[in-house]
Amino acid sequence: MTTRYRDFEGFIAEAKEIFKDRIYTDYLRRFAYGIDASCYAYVPRVVVRAVNENEIINLFTLSQKYNTPLTFRAAGTSLSGQACSDSVLVLANAFWQDIEIIGNAESIKCGCGVIGVEANEALKPYGKKIGPDPATINNAMIGGIFSNNSSGMCCGVKQNSYNTIKSARFILFDGTILDTSENAKPNESIESFLQKHKDKADSLLALRKEILQDTELCELIKRKFAIKNTTGYSINALLDFSEIKDIINHLFIGAEGTLGFVSSVEYECVEDYAYKACALLFYKDLALGAKAVEILAGNESLVSAAEIMDYACLDSARGLDSAPSELERIKSEACAILVQLESSTQKELDSKIAHISKELESVPSLFGVHFSSDEKLMASWWKIRKALLPLAAGSRPSGSIVITEDICFPIKTFAQGIDSITKLFNQFNFQGIIFGHALSGNVHFIITPNLNDEKESQAFGEFMEAMVDSVIALQGSTKAEHGTGRMIAPFVEKEWGAKAYAINRRIKEIFDPHSLINPDVIISDNPQIHTQNLKQSSEVEDFINQCMECGFCEKVCPSRELTLTPRQRIAVRKEIARLEALLAESSAKQDSNTTQDSGERIESKESAYAEVANTEKNGEYRAECGSIFELKSGLCEMSARSYLKGSAEAQDEAIADFSQKDNAQKLKELKQSYQYFGIDTCATCSMCSLSCPLEIDSGKIASKLSPAVKGTFSRFVATQSAKHFSTTLSLAKGGLRIANFSSNMLGKNTLSNLSKKIKFLPYIPSSLPRANAYKLESKDSNAQSQVAIIYFSTCINRSFAPQSSLKDTRALQEVFESLCKKANVSVVYPQNLSNLCCGKAYKDYPQSAQAKRKEVYKALDSTMRDLQSKGVKQIHIVCDHSACSYELKSGLKELDSTLTILDMPEFIESTLLPRLHIMPLDEDIALYAMCATRKGKWDKSLESIAKTCTSGEVIVHSKTQCCGFAGNKGFICSELNASALRELSEFYADKQTMESEKIDSNLESTKQSATQSSKGQKHKKLRLGFSSSSTCEIGLNDKTNIIWQNLLYLVDRVSKSKNM
Repeated sequence: MTTRYRDFEGFIAEAKEIFKDRIYTDYLRRFAYGIDASCYAYVPRVVVRAVNENEIINLFTLSQKYNTPLTFRAAGTSLSGQACSDSVLVLANAFWQDIEIIGNAESIKCGCGVIGVEANEALKPYGKKIGPDPATINNAMIGGIFSNNSSGMCCGVKQNSYNTIKSARFILFDGTILDTSENAKPNESIESFLQKHKDKADSLLALRKEILQDTELCELIKRKFAIKNTTGYSINALLDFSEIKDIINHLFIGAEGTLGFVSSVEYECVEDYAYKACALLFYKDLALGAKAVEILAGNESLVSAAEIMDYACLDSARGLDSAPSELERIKSEACAILVQLESSTQKELDSKIAHISKELESVPSLFGVHFSSDEKLMASWWKIRKALLPLAAGSRPSGSIVITEDICFPIKTFAQGIDSITKLFNQFNFQGIIFGHALSGNVHFIITPNLNDEKESQAFGEFMEAMVDSVIALQGSTKAEHGTGRMIAPFVEKEWGAKAYAINRRIKEIFDPHSLINPDVIISDNPQIHTQNLKQSSEVEDFINQCMECGFCEKVCPSRELTLTPRQRIAVRKEIARLEALLAESSAKQDSNTTQDSGERIESKESAYAEVANTEKNGEYRAECGSIFELKSGLCEMSARSYLKGSAEAQDEAIADFSQKDNAQKLKELKQSYQYFGIDTCATCSMCSLSCPLEIDSGKIASKLSPAVKGTFSRFVATQSAKHFSTTLSLAKGGLRIANFSSNMLGKNTLSNLSKKIKFLPYIPSSLPRANAYKLESKDSNAQSQVAIIYFSTCINRSFAPQSSLKDTRALQEVFESLCKKANVSVVYPQNLSNLCCGKAYKDYPQSAQAKRKEVYKALDSTMRDLQSKGVKQIHIVCDHSACSYELKSGLKELDSTLTILDMPEFIESTLLPRLHIMPLDEDIALYAMCATRKGKWDKSLESIAKTCTSGEVIVHSKTQCCGFAGNKGFICSELNASALRELSEFYADKQTMESEKIDSNLESTKQSATQSSKGQKHKKLRLGFSSSSTCEIGLNDKTNIIWQNLLYLVDRVSKSKNM
């Protein structure tokens, strides 16, 4: 039987007409977007970003037409290889983020791209949450949580997706939309499905009947799903439900995207208890810890979570700031259990604490049982638990990769299960770590084999076989919550038996008759699929080498929708290093072989090479396999050999030659493209380091590799401009004047649009500020005042003044002086200010940056000494741009200095507000806390000030952590700023629309006069936004319909002196 070949070229040609610039065929993006958190490395032939259901339907049509498999990907945090693809990878995340709370939060409907924690944030005011609570809930998306039946810390089996689903929207392979909600459109309802797809419904009911008639199979299914189990499909749906709607709802849970596309999910909400307490219990070894687990499981109705961590886990967490002191006192066999209790009342919680503490007395812990309700302490303990995977991965040996497994045992065999895994570690010589959701009998473990080593690679395969046998012997699940994926696909039949496995296969055939939806996941005919295409380790720079590609960093990255995310930047960097090493090794071998080769051997190799190039089947072969070595599994190599003639040795050499040329081409493409994708569009904001458990800062890649650092001429120019900085600043102001003059002549929008089209010109936004002409002079507010401010006004704010179209066009310095005068505070500018810069402008030139910082510190210290000599008792140093404040504060940590520098919001909150009388606005305002305030942990100061200054709502788009303007990148790479602010712009536009509709509705219902109407609309509409960064404000003004200014303008507007 001839298999129809996969026509990727036809697929790509037609898909480009639909998806335009959202279809990616270049090697860098195919490689980068193919990366996920699993241990597998597949490179898609094409990647498509889909933004709506019609596009998914189009993709299914093209898939059928060209025989090209589809794999759907949301966050890419899954661990078993279910979101990998060597075919067509479909990204369904950024544009699938609708949230609808139904009723009084009885249920919540979420798009597949909604992050789990965002759903919970939306439900927080109602005291509710979604049931599933995987450790990755801060990053995992609903599409993946649902499709993997992810559970986690507290939900166990009772509150997972299977038991809390209310409805969902599915798209089937033929383009049918099935909406199982109560308010489905007639053509998308279950009734419509039953009419169009009676054959599928009948097949499912026939399977149900078959199961019900087999008592042994029924008992097996009940037993298997009594504990956590994601091995195979949720065939318990055929046993638990008789209605087709319910059967389909539940079959798709845990189906890992192999049966169709899940567009949105409606979950029943569960209570998020108001009162919680945690205890971190330490035991001398795992055996004793397992006894404590049995006690906790025996009190399951009282205990919300019990997370076990072995010594290796605890050891990996020692370096965290939040690490408990007990970690320094435990011995190498010790383990810990993090216990959480929850209740709706404090009295009930206290009762639970007393009962559990008493129960645990029979198993002595190392440091006693102490429950705490301190939110910061509890959060610090949970931070360690949720970060264990990347933490353990970060401490892996050089050259190794991370393989994580997820198994479950009945509580009665839990201790035996942990013991069996420990023995397997020793048997196969793996250094592993063990942790997991002990209350559910769910064990995770991590091993880090070096698969470049033949012995370790073989040991890994044998280990997996032995592990499966051990789990089955103890009536456990070989996959508890991470999904079957590719890792366990070869063992589904072994775990379930032939009859149940046949049911699994028939489910797949009902929904995917051509096996084009995520093939080789759950159901695979390849018994070695779990050991193929594993990631290959390669050494890179120390500051990124620990990354295991978990993806925790992605949601905060400003370039995530434009080019690459931090994990993708690191992965591509590693791939470049790997290819360089391979080519160097190949070149060395080739040089060695050249001296030994006879003419006959070379001729044989060339003959074999030509055979592949000239074969009539080459077109089909290329369409099927693409680059010979792109799959790494050897399948294409096997296919290539079928077209080659000559000796095996000649075939080896021909394939090696192909490989070398292929790798050389890939390396060339990666290096050429990395400049833009990896460096130019990295905002270097370092927000990724805050989300990364290992605090990896991928922004350092751009800093290290920037060509500017390496160019002799560039360094010379930087050095000279730094030495003559006042002249540099004057030139910058001159440039602003020219740009504003051109804008006035041509029109702001015309000039802005023109600058976008002319590549060699920087982008000139329509919100471009004016050149600052305000004269800076120290102001002595009151001769009797004993408070003085050393005001370091940054070079950027000394250059910029508000755009002329704003109501308040005063320079920032003038506004600050006005505020200080009201507060009876003297303002002193540092000596030699015109030549000072914090060094951030020279971030690509470390020596110049450091020199400029030192100049600032010296000037501030000198000015402070001068004030002290005059008897001023209270002196504050204040900086007026948050990015520069962070730069100076960070630099001080490296010096033995007594200087303390405050960012402007910190100073306003701590010193100015108490000295001012505030008359709050009655108006909603927008607020943006730039990335530096978040890194410095003073972002809450902005919110506190804003709430003091208005009685209206302070509206923050919390998802935008960095605007991507990034100093000068807003001018030279404006698409980064536009992409980073896409969601923020839409968010505030929606808020403005909602406000207008609310106002109109109120006005109509109360029949107010036209005069009142005008006042009401002016009074309530969201018009103003505030920040603490003049550069961020340029981008915010450019991308929204809100007027953004520094927070100082708001405070000055609503304040007066307390003496007035």
